[in-house]
Amino acid sequence: MDEGIYESLSKQYTDADIVLCSTSGEIYDEMVIENSVSVVAIEFQKTSFKTVTLNISNFPDSFEAGKKLFSELDEKGLAYVMVLSDGSLVNGSKLVKGIGEMNIRHIPVTGGLAGDADNFDFTLVGCNGKPAQGNIVAIGFYGEHLQIGHSSLGGWDMFGPERKVTRSVENRVYEIDGKSALDTYKKYLGKYADQLPGSALLFPLFVQQSGSADRVVRTILSIDNTTNSMVFAGDIPEGSYVRFMKANFDKLIGAASDAASQVLIDFPGKPATSPKFALLISCVGRKLILGKRIEEEVEAVKDIFGQNTLFSGFYSYGEISPLLPNQHCELHNQTMTITTFYED
Repeated sequence: MDEGIYESLSKQYTDADIVLCSTSGEIYDEMVIENSVSVVAIEFQKTSFKTVTLNISNFPDSFEAGKKLFSELDEKGLAYVMVLSDGSLVNGSKLVKGIGEMNIRHIPVTGGLAGDADNFDFTLVGCNGKPAQGNIVAIGFYGEHLQIGHSSLGGWDMFGPERKVTRSVENRVYEIDGKSALDTYKKYLGKYADQLPGSALLFPLFVQQSGSADRVVRTILSIDNTTNSMVFAGDIPEGSYVRFMKANFDKLIGAASDAASQVLIDFPGKPATSPKFALLISCVGRKLILGKRIEEEVEAVKDIFGQNTLFSGFYSYGEISPLLPNQHCELHNQTMTITTFYED
């Protein structure tokens, strides 16, 4: 990230809180761009806000960081929280669990993990200063006039039988059905196995925890041939049930449209049908798969909301959103996650 970006923005917006993050591609209106800067300036008439920044290096783990992050926000009048986090050093699953531990009123929390194209090297996040590795930023919005809508959908096809994770530690999976997780995965990938770990973005895992209705999609970040294990972008608890997934181009684009429609269903009325701003956070895996068709998923969202909504966003290493209204936020992979804003 160009070090001059923050200085330039701070001179132009002298009274603003400026939040920045690196990405795997930028969304500006209907366009998906690379190696650019997408900027949105938002001014509220009746809504106040507060920003909190911390660095993961100052905490024993991401769970404690999440707890601290949310606890720094004054809960009185808190209506919504946006979270932008480092996507390489922070365990996104633990982060959102820590936030959920403190978010007893189920205040909506959405956002995403910063990206680094498809390099998976390092990411940067900053608030009112130059972006740096390990940073996590929360923006708390306060008052009764801000109307927030949110939705998150994937659109992947599942294949193969359901299998049980028999050995895992946080986001590293060692065994599935008592056998090497990596060997099992390679068997199902076939010709794509030689292209790991890059090809793993094409074949995420559908995960359902034992005894729970919670379901998420997890993307592989890296593989370890020494231990025959796989490292995922979020935790996969031991005892979870998983199925392999593969891309369906039309369903991926359709899911983006469905996510926008879901906002209209879950949050009916003027705030949903004519949001002033829609923040789109989609996964780098979707971008790599859709290739030249990537703008179609953004266009699909715009077709639902119309021309009066401002669109911006980015491609991420993980998306943060509740699955349903009035639920805790979850870390998602391979989804189009939408947050809409309207101030009455």
